[in-house]
Amino acid sequence: MTTADFLHEATARGFVHQCTDTEALDAALRAGVVSGYIGFDCTADSLHVGSLVQIMLLRLMQRHGHRPVVLLGGGTTRIGDPTGRDESRQMLTDAQIGANMAGIRRVFSPFLTFGDGPIDAVMVNNADWLDQLGYIPLLRDIGVHFTINRMLSFDSVRLRLEREQPMTFLEFNYMILQSYDFRELFRRSGITLQMGGSDQWGNIVSGVDLVRRTDAATVFGLTTPLITTSSGAKMGKSARGAIWLTEDKLSPYDYWQFWRNTEDADVGRFMRLFTEVPLTDIARLEALGGAEINEAKKILATEATALAHGRAAAEQSGETARRAFEEGAAADTLPSIEVKAADLAAGIPAFRLFTEAGLASSGGEARRLIRGGGARVNDVAITDENQPVSAADLRDGAVKLSAGKKQHRLVRPV
Repeated sequence: MTTADFLHEATARGFVHQCTDTEALDAALRAGVVSGYIGFDCTADSLHVGSLVQIMLLRLMQRHGHRPVVLLGGGTTRIGDPTGRDESRQMLTDAQIGANMAGIRRVFSPFLTFGDGPIDAVMVNNADWLDQLGYIPLLRDIGVHFTINRMLSFDSVRLRLEREQPMTFLEFNYMILQSYDFRELFRRSGITLQMGGSDQWGNIVSGVDLVRRTDAATVFGLTTPLITTSSGAKMGKSARGAIWLTEDKLSPYDYWQFWRNTEDADVGRFMRLFTEVPLTDIARLEALGGAEINEAKKILATEATALAHGRAAAEQSGETARRAFEEGAAADTLPSIEVKAADLAAGIPAFRLFTEAGLASSGGEARRLIRGGGARVNDVAITDENQPVSAADLRDGAVKLSAGKKQHRLVRPV
């Protein structure tokens, strides 16, 4: 049984899947401040909900008096993590990686406190050391500790080969560089814990083994479970695209709506992972049945949104939803898009406007939505996908579009 506060709560909330040595890690956490890191490659200019378990785990570390370290993969992004993929990732230019890194930095400030104190979070870039590596010294110093036999046994490689999909030599080196990262962070900053998703277990174990072999030191690895919904869908995406963590990619209102739409069976689990609601309260809320479970979903949505976007934005999103759903009001705080006044005056086909508003991912999806009776203009159902939406539909300077009961947009002319 774990007694260190961080590991105890992490286990109780469902963050822990595997650990290289639970008893020894528990003892280290009780003995003093432990620095633990998680790596994030820079493949996009933001992160989505699929990365939120890792971010919340870093936050939990800090809440319990330990130091979280965010490792940005400025170097490893040039290779691309092959884990869980049947084909190579798109190669990005250094300029693209730099822009993505700048965007990703913004994700962490609402969740972690950065600074120079003993438990303040720090952010590092593995390009700082990987870019300096010489090929022959790397082979002699690091490569000698990796056997092809063992590398082929890890899921990231084995599954690709079993599916008869090619893996480049470039990708094959990824786990070596990730292991090198752990050793470098241990040597530079005394970091003794690497965390990540369960698909990273092989890479993490390789890093733990490398530090043991080259530095005769004990370090630890911990993984989180793969998070899917009760229906088996992967976390981080919806029918209308990725659920991003930054406001420029997804509004706080749409973020709130994502959590409000959680399946009944997932409410308790998601509340434990993605909010800081006390566990005793979660046990009470997840036991609610019937219509009462919707109140638990609203609490989940508000608490999760407050962490990412602030309490004020979360409560405003909840109030906007209440007005839109319960009162049918076209609240000014609904997400909005702008269209040219001349286009609106001429009339825009409904299917095209619903697509432009982000209420459908394509024209075909918009047509199906309208034909199926799920589309409304100013709260009135429409069934003609080509019905023009025009200036005549303006109400208080905007047209309200609705897809189903929970997705709304205001269209404003400019």
